[in-house]
Amino acid sequence: MSGFEIAGAEPAPGGRFGAGGEFGGQYVAETLMPAIAELEAAWRVARVDPAFLAEYHALLTDYVGRPSRLTLAGRLSAEVGARVYLKREDLNHTGAHKINNCIGQALLARRMGKRRLIAETGAGQHGVATATVAALFGMPCDVYMGAEDVARQALNVFRMRLLGARVIPVESGSRTLKDAMNEAMRDWVTNVGDTFYLIGSVAGPHPYPWMVRELQSVIGREVGPQLEAAEGRGPDALIACVGGGSNAAGLFAPFVADPRVRLFGVEAAGDGVGTGRHAATLSAGRIGVLHGSKSYVLTHERGDEVGQIAEAHSISAGLDYPGVGPEHAAWKADGRVTYVARTDADALAALQRLARAEGILCALETAHAVAALDEVVATVGQGSIVVIGLSGRGDKDMHSVAKALGVAL
Repeated sequence: MSGFEIAGAEPAPGGRFGAGGEFGGQYVAETLMPAIAELEAAWRVARVDPAFLAEYHALLTDYVGRPSRLTLAGRLSAEVGARVYLKREDLNHTGAHKINNCIGQALLARRMGKRRLIAETGAGQHGVATATVAALFGMPCDVYMGAEDVARQALNVFRMRLLGARVIPVESGSRTLKDAMNEAMRDWVTNVGDTFYLIGSVAGPHPYPWMVRELQSVIGREVGPQLEAAEGRGPDALIACVGGGSNAAGLFAPFVADPRVRLFGVEAAGDGVGTGRHAATLSAGRIGVLHGSKSYVLTHERGDEVGQIAEAHSISAGLDYPGVGPEHAAWKADGRVTYVARTDADALAALQRLARAEGILCALETAHAVAALDEVVATVGQGSIVVIGLSGRGDKDMHSVAKALGVAL
């Protein structure tokens, strides 16, 4: 095995992305710098260690169920006039892409001699995946989750607890993902000696954005051979939802160097970007620092809190975050990825469209990507091959969907 070198370029020293190294970095307390350095050193060795890679890929095959299927969406293809494929991360063990990253980081934690895992979660899928690997490896696990997300993702909270994890509701701030990440960082600072912080997205301080992208790049690396077998050629366009951005980074990274493939990231516009109640960080944010890295963030633009981090809003808990991974910021800056936004209403309509056309109930996060399909096909042309990253299944969201549609369960 040759490591992850085909997944994408290594960041510049210090974890910098983009021209001039504008994005990324390590904006953390001095007390955390030794832990960050220890993590980076361990990752650099592990990522090219044949024994580590063999165990990682064996678990992806035998435990996660990879490669995930690439499904032709026949009726949806007929509707839009393109060959539309779904990269089925919803079929993974635990029901989403998050497990790809968690397997790799848990193996790294064990290799480093860390005895305890902590994580933050929004939609709960990363929390479930972390609780799953903690059970698999016999490690105690604490998951921080905003109290708002605990309420709207009760099913995933129950799953985490059944798996043996302790779920800690966070009542501060907006009571969502940003605040859960704040509390997880505080825990890590306090218990850095024996604790491994398993970050679920391509956000956070270096080396997390690079490490998570590499671990998730298995998604995109599978697409090329699968499409060659099905169509005899590669894709014209890829679409993925973007919150922190791990699912999209994993799908896009192996194709970034191929100019023939158009890449589209879809953010959450919430009630509409113009309303201020949204999570469209790349579409409407500014450059700033959040949770250890420099990227685009949502900030208050008026009043006494100008420049302070603003609350994000999305019907999708997994996209309800006021920042984004620094590599996405770099891809936006150099024009490699086109970022668009879709509202809660758009996502709800797309979820129902996919369900009725293909018999697949996707997560609300994924539904944002589906909602951009018509625009993407109009851009790349009829007859094109388009792959949508189906990041997770929709079971966890059924109560939120029913509430939004005015249906009593």
